[in-house]
Amino acid sequence: MTVWTSNNGLVIHDLVSPAVRRAWVAHGHCPGRDLYTLFAGHVRRHPRRQAVVDPAGALDYRTLDLWVLRIAARLRDAGLDHRDIIAVRLPDSRFAVAAELAVAALGAVALPYPAGPGSRDTLSLLRRSRARGAILAAPEDLALHPRLPDLRVMCAFGFPRPGVHSLSAPGPALDPRPVDPEAPARILVSSGTESEPKMAAYSHNAMAGGRANYVRALRRRPGPMRNLLLAPLASSYGSLGTHVTVAALGGTLILQDTRSTAATWDTIARHRPTHVFAVPTLLRRLADHPAPPGEDFGSLQALVSSCTTLPETTVAACRARFRRPVIAVYGSTDGVNCHTAATGLAPQTGIGRPDPAVAAIRVLDEHDRELPPGSPGQICARGPMTPLSYVADTGLDTRLRTATGWVRTGDRGYLDENGRLHLLGRLTQVIDRGGYSISPAQVEQELGTHPAVAEAVCVSVPDPELGQRLCACVRQTPGSAPLTLKDLTGYLETQRGLERRKLPELLLLVRDMPFTATGKICRRTLAELATARQVDTGRAR
Repeated sequence: MTVWTSNNGLVIHDLVSPAVRRAWVAHGHCPGRDLYTLFAGHVRRHPRRQAVVDPAGALDYRTLDLWVLRIAARLRDAGLDHRDIIAVRLPDSRFAVAAELAVAALGAVALPYPAGPGSRDTLSLLRRSRARGAILAAPEDLALHPRLPDLRVMCAFGFPRPGVHSLSAPGPALDPRPVDPEAPARILVSSGTESEPKMAAYSHNAMAGGRANYVRALRRRPGPMRNLLLAPLASSYGSLGTHVTVAALGGTLILQDTRSTAATWDTIARHRPTHVFAVPTLLRRLADHPAPPGEDFGSLQALVSSCTTLPETTVAACRARFRRPVIAVYGSTDGVNCHTAATGLAPQTGIGRPDPAVAAIRVLDEHDRELPPGSPGQICARGPMTPLSYVADTGLDTRLRTATGWVRTGDRGYLDENGRLHLLGRLTQVIDRGGYSISPAQVEQELGTHPAVAEAVCVSVPDPELGQRLCACVRQTPGSAPLTLKDLTGYLETQRGLERRKLPELLLLVRDMPFTATGKICRRTLAELATARQVDTGRAR
C-alpha cells in the first residue's frame, strides 16, 4: 500500500494496489504526469487560447501561467511546500483557478471548499485535514485561525492584513519541479449523509485521467471544449473545472458570478460554450426562460446534468428549447461516473455503459459477492478515477471501500444483460411507512414524468401512528394550473402504475427548490418545511 504523509503528519493511503494503478497508465487511461506539467504543455502548444473566462474578461494560457507561477512563488516564500495541504476558499473566478493551479505547481495538495455562512464545516475540514496553509477571500475568515493550531500560513488576494501573505505581491516566478502523479493533488469535499463533511483524496492521475476521461467523452465534435460551469468550483461536480477542463484537457473554462438565467443566456451568447454543466433545476430554468433577442447557441454541443435525478419533463423541455442532447451524469465525490452520452435517456437504456477509462462498475451483495445481470444490489466502482482514500477517517475507508479498493457507493442498482447500469436510489434513503419500505427515488422519477412538474423531491415527515409519511415537494412548470395532492396521486396510480402504498400522502408546492452550498437540492430544508406544514394547501411557498 502506498502511503503519503503531509508536513503536519496527516497520512493518506492508496487503497488501490500500485500494480493496478500502473496498468491504468499503461493502457493510456491515466497520463502518468502531474497536473501542472500537463497544464504547462498546453501553455507551450496554444499560449493564446483562452484558458478562463469570467465577468472580468478572459485570460489566455500564457497569461494564466504567469499568474500561476508568481502565486506559487508567493506560497513558497510564505513557507509552504510540496507536502502541505492548502485550503482554498475563494469565489468562482480567475483567482480561484490560478490559486488551484499554483498549489499544483508547488506540488502541494489543494483543499477547495465552498464559501458560505457558518463555520462548523470549515473548522471540521481544516482541523481534520491538518491544513498548513489557506488561501482566503474574506477578512472574516481570519477569525478561525486561533482555533486551528496546524494552520500556520494565511494568504489572500487583495486585502492587506498583519500576518496575511499577499498573493498579489510582485516577485520572481516559481520554477516547478515534477511531482509523483500518484501523489494526492486535490481533496474533494462532500457533505453527503455523514455528520461531518467527507473528504476524498484524489491523485494527479485520477484527476487528469479518470475524471478527465468522463468529461472528454462528452464531446460531440473534435476540437477544444469550452465549458460553461454553473456549479461551484469547490464542489465535486465543479472539480471538472480547473484540473480537468484547463490542466488536463487544455480547454476553456467559462465562469459567471451569478446563477441568474438571464445572465446565463447572455454568457452563452457572448462566449459560445460547447457544453453547459448544471444541476437539473438550473437547466429547467434555462429552458423556461423567454427567448432573448437574437438567440444563438449554435456552438453548443450538449447540456450536462449531474448531482440529482434529471426529470423526464426537464429533458423534454431542454431538448425542445435547445435542440441539443441532454446528458445525465451519475457520479459522486467517492469515485464513480457513468453517463448517457452514448446511450441516450430512454428508460430501457438506463444510465449508460460503464467506461473502463473512467470506472468499472460491479453490483455486489451484502457480502461483496458480484451479482448476475438483472439482480439489484449495491453499486461499486473502481477505475482510473478512483480516489486514494478518505482523509482522516479510517472508519469511512473500512465501511465504504472493499479490501481491493472498490468504492461502495451506497446506491442501489443493477447491470442489465447489455452491461448498462440502472439506478434504483440510495440504500439508506428509504422511508418506512408502517412497515412498508418506500424508495423516494422511485416516486421522484415517476413524478418527473408529469407535464406540470418541473422538479420533484420526496421527503419523509414524522408520524405518530405510522412512523413516517411521504411528502412530495414539487416545483411546477411555469404557467401550469395549480396541482393538488389528488391530481398527483391519481396520475401516479392510473398513469404510471405506482402501488397505492407508495403514493405521497402530503404535498408541498414550492416556488424554488432550496440549494446547498455545493448546488444540490437541500432535502433537509424541504423536510423541515414539510414537517412544519403537513397539509395539502396547494399554495407555493
